[in-house]
Amino acid sequence: MTRIIYVNGAWLPEPDAKVSVFDRGFLMADGIYEVTCVLDGKLIDYDGHARRLQRSARELGITVPLDEAGLLAVHREIVARNGVDQGMIYLQLTRGVADRDFAYPPADTPPTLVLFTQSRNVLENRAADEGIAVALLPDLRWGRRDIKTIQLLYPSMAKMEAKARGADDAWLVEDGHVTEGSAATAHIVTADGVLVTRDLSHALLPGITRASVLELAGQHGISVEERAFTPEEALSAREAFITSATNFVVPVVRIDDAKIGDGKPGTMTRDLRRYYIETRRAAAI
Repeated sequence: MTRIIYVNGAWLPEPDAKVSVFDRGFLMADGIYEVTCVLDGKLIDYDGHARRLQRSARELGITVPLDEAGLLAVHREIVARNGVDQGMIYLQLTRGVADRDFAYPPADTPPTLVLFTQSRNVLENRAADEGIAVALLPDLRWGRRDIKTIQLLYPSMAKMEAKARGADDAWLVEDGHVTEGSAATAHIVTADGVLVTRDLSHALLPGITRASVLELAGQHGISVEERAFTPEEALSAREAFITSATNFVVPVVRIDDAKIGDGKPGTMTRDLRRYYIETRRAAAI
C-alpha cells in the first residue's frame, strides 16, 4: 500500500510527496524532527514529544505552523490514513524555502512541515530479547545535542563504524565520559544496583523515553544517579541498556570486546522494559 504523507497541510500519496530543492533542510540541515511511537493505533508518550518539538523550535527560532490541538490531530489522522497499528510517526520541520544563504531568511518565511509513518512490530524485538553490542567511539557531533536537529551525518557514520566493528550501535565518548548512543540514551546499572544515566545538558538529547524510564525507576524503588559515567564504569557494570522511542528499553550485553555482567539481558533492564510497555500502552492517546 502506498503511504499517505503530510506535506504542509496536504495529504499526498508517497510518490507525490515532495519539497523544494531550495528547502533549508535540504541545503543547510536547518531543521528539527521528532519520532513518536504508535502502539494499538495510539500515540505513546506523545505529550513529551510535542513539548520537545516546541523547545527545539524555540531554540532555533523556527515557527511550528500548527497549534497544540492541530498537531495532535495531524498525528492521529496520519495513523488512521495509513492504518498503522504498530510503528512510528516521523515529523520533520525546517525553516522553509529560500535561496541558499548562510543567513536565515525573513522571519515570515513559511516553514516546511512533513510527517510520514513507518509500520513495524515494536513489541516483538529480537534485540530486546537477546541484547545488543555497542562500540565506543569519539563523539564528534556539534555542541548543541540537546536540540533534536536533522544534522545526523555523524551519528550515521558512527553507527556504520560500529557495524564494521561487529557491533549493533555506538556509544559516543567525549572528555572521558559516555554522552549517549548514536540515536538513544545510554544507561548502566552498577554492581550495587544503582541506575546511572548522564545528567541533562547541551551534551545530549533530553530523551522522552529516558524521562519515562527514570520516573518508573523511582516508582519501583530503584536508586537513580543522573551523572556522567566513564567507559570503564560501563565495562564493569552489572547491566547496561539504551532507551529510545523506537526501541523502548533494550539491553546492552557487550561493549567493544567485553561482556556486560554475564553477557545476557539483566533483570532490571527486563523489568523496566515491561513497566514501560505496560504503563505507556495504558496511557496512550
